[in-house]
Amino acid sequence: MIQVLIVDDDPFIRESLQLILDLDPELQVIGTCGNGEEGYQFAKSHPETQIVLMDIRMPVCDGVEGTLKLKSLDNPPSVLILTTFDDDEYIVQAIRNGANGYLLKNVPPARIISGIKSVHEGNHLIHPDIARKLAGMLNSRDEMLSLAAGAAADRSGKGKDLSGTGLTAAEQDIVRHIADGKSNKEIAGALFLSEGTVKNYISEILGKLALRDRTQIAIFYLKN
Repeated sequence: MIQVLIVDDDPFIRESLQLILDLDPELQVIGTCGNGEEGYQFAKSHPETQIVLMDIRMPVCDGVEGTLKLKSLDNPPSVLILTTFDDDEYIVQAIRNGANGYLLKNVPPARIISGIKSVHEGNHLIHPDIARKLAGMLNSRDEMLSLAAGAAADRSGKGKDLSGTGLTAAEQDIVRHIADGKSNKEIAGALFLSEGTVKNYISEILGKLALRDRTQIAIFYLKN
C-alpha cells in the first residue's frame, strides 16, 4: 500500500483529498499538514512516507521550499506538486528542488490517483499544459511562435522532426509520448511494448540527449 502525506494550507482541500485517496485500496493517507515545514517534520518522523502530495502556494513554508527540505532527508519521499497556471516561477524552482511530478489542481480525482501511482513507480509526471508553459518561459517570443506552430503540426498528426537529434525512430516516438504527459504504462500500451522496454528506451534517450529526467525530455521536445 502506498503511504501518502497531504500538504495543503486549505483544510477543506486536505479533507477532500483524504476522502478521495482513501477510496482507493492501494493508497493510504497517513497524515495531513498545513505547510511545507509541517510536511517536512512529519516525513522526518515518519520515514514510511512514500509520496507527498504538495500544494505549491502556502504560508510559512511553500511547496517549493518544502520540496527542498523533503529532498534533504536520508530517505526522501517522492513529491507530487499540485499547481495552477499562475505558478510558473514556482514550478521552475520546484523542478530545481527535485519535485517528481506536477499536476494541475483542476484535474479529475482519478488523474491525481493515477499520478500518485505513476510517481511511486519511479516515473516523472508532468502535465502537458505545464510542460508547454515551461517551454514558453525558456524561449524568446519568436521561439514561442515557433512552438505554437509545432503544436499545431502535432495536432494535425505530423509531429515534430527529431531526425537530427541522433534518436532512433522508436526513441522519437517515446519522446513524443512523454511530451504528451503519458506514463510508462500508457506509453507501453500505445506502442505495444513492455514497461521494462519503455524504461530502457528512456534511459537511452536521456544518455543521448544528456538530459536528467522525463521533465527535461518533455521540455526538450517542446523547444525543438
